[in-house]
Amino acid sequence: MLVRILFLLVTLAGELVVGGLIDTFITTRKDFSGLLVYFSMAAWLIGLEMQARDILRPPGGAADPPPAGLAAAGGAVHIRAMAAQLDHTTIHAIFSRFQAAEPEPKGELAHVNAYTLLVAVALSAQATDAGVNRATAALFRIADTPEKMLALGEEGLIAHIRTIGLYRNKAKNVIKLSRILVEQYGGAVPSSRAALQALPGVGRKTANVVLNMWWRLPAQAVDTHIFRLGNRSGIAPGRDVVAVERAIEDHVPAEFQLHAHHWMILHGRYVCKARKPACPACLIRDLCAYEEKTE
Repeated sequence: MLVRILFLLVTLAGELVVGGLIDTFITTRKDFSGLLVYFSMAAWLIGLEMQARDILRPPGGAADPPPAGLAAAGGAVHIRAMAAQLDHTTIHAIFSRFQAAEPEPKGELAHVNAYTLLVAVALSAQATDAGVNRATAALFRIADTPEKMLALGEEGLIAHIRTIGLYRNKAKNVIKLSRILVEQYGGAVPSSRAALQALPGVGRKTANVVLNMWWRLPAQAVDTHIFRLGNRSGIAPGRDVVAVERAIEDHVPAEFQLHAHHWMILHGRYVCKARKPACPACLIRDLCAYEEKTE
């Protein structure tokens, strides 16, 4: 903390020095060719000061911004600090409890095949599963293949999904990916992460959800709920979604890998909630490393 305070004082002093230089420059010279250099220095120091003030913000201050890589995951992240990585024994005990409580956890996005699953997950960015399900209930009855989706067309698709955020851009991507599936894959959904991520509107999280739910590959799709739970609890701490994904793969025992994503997302969504986690009802309360447990 002392180092941070000194850092703040130095940046403030730097601003004063640069301000004095600018003032002297203006009052003693008529040639302003180098003035932009001084303004650039001032802006840089002000930026450092803002960083320092953000570092020094007390726990009750504004929420931290979402970490890198969460733009596609949706939702806000309310994490003040990463917990230390839990050991193997503790993580095994945590997932043993998850398994005992829900042996076969299921995703909440409605779908009838790999294609509708892909579309549903792509539509779920910055939207709730319940909202997507309401929009796709009628849609998937008439367009459950890429060929049928192309026949429906972009405007027809928009009519079904306009209640979902960013619906116009999502509709464009669904039509584009449907065309690629027909032209390059014979209407089938590819089963590799690279091929899935090459489709319009499909990121790593979407690809991992499809690989996990349809092909039962132990792929870990990290959304805002898993990111929050992983960092709060110490199950899988990481600065970004890829780091959390790697931590799950590295630290969760093999026998739990297939369902780890669903156990974590459901626990994060309904128990370890963003603003007020339901710690009294948490089945891993005594194993969790989160220091600010609610009563």
